Amino acid sequence: KQANVAAVFTRNRFRAAPVRLAEAHLQTSASRYLVINTGNANAGTGSAGEQAALQTCQAVAERMGCTPEQVLPYSTGVIGELLPVSPLIEALPSAAQTLCPDGWAAAADGIRTTDLRPKGRSVQLNLSAGPVTITGIAKGSGMIRPDMATMLAFVATDAAIEPTLLRRLLTSAVSESFNRITVDGDTSTNDACALVATQTAGHRLIDDPTSPDAQQFSSALSDLCDDLAEMLARDGEGATKFVRVI
Repeated sequence: KQANVAAVFTRNRFRAAPVRLAEAHLQTSASRYLVINTGNANAGTGSAGEQAALQTCQAVAERMGCTPEQVLPYSTGVIGELLPVSPLIEALPSAAQTLCPDGWAAAADGIRTTDLRPKGRSVQLNLSAGPVTITGIAKGSGMIRPDMATMLAFVATDAAIEPTLLRRLLTSAVSESFNRITVDGDTSTNDACALVATQTAGHRLIDDPTSPDAQQFSSALSDLCDDLAEMLARDGEGATKFVRVI
């Protein structure tokens, strides 16, 4: 089945090329692949940065047999330097060969920049429609403040959820988690959180936001995002204290 994908991005007015391209691709096509690079944010790079992000999507599309619009790019790292596309393209064959359902830990470690440790969480819940799993990873430790920060988060579930409801659930979960943390008061240019519903659990589609299944899923998703957000704050660059304001 085709997965449904929702994503939210930084509210910074100075948004990086991959953020703008990912938003455009989400609006034009059904997403198939996420491509993530660390070490270079591809931010403040003008038209060259936009071309680099597009070239990366085109390379993934050619290798995986989809259209460039079905690829969502994400970048994190140094701001203001041109993204070197060649190393990314050269790494694609190895990345494609190592795709696997249980690759979450490797992905969580691979997306780190200044993070001291990888960040991940997985939960299982029993809906009336059947059992489902939600798994998420995140990175970030500096330039953290509300309205998203220098962070990337990727969450997936095998549940079948209608696209509009999926985005509504993600927006709610992010507003209660990633948009409520701060480390140093700095916002960023590349922040993103994506939620993928693969629809492989084999149950009926969840499309009513008032249904018990939707509400139970929403609560579990919010708790998972809250756990990941707390990991980001605790891993803050130089942080020695963790404070939760109620």
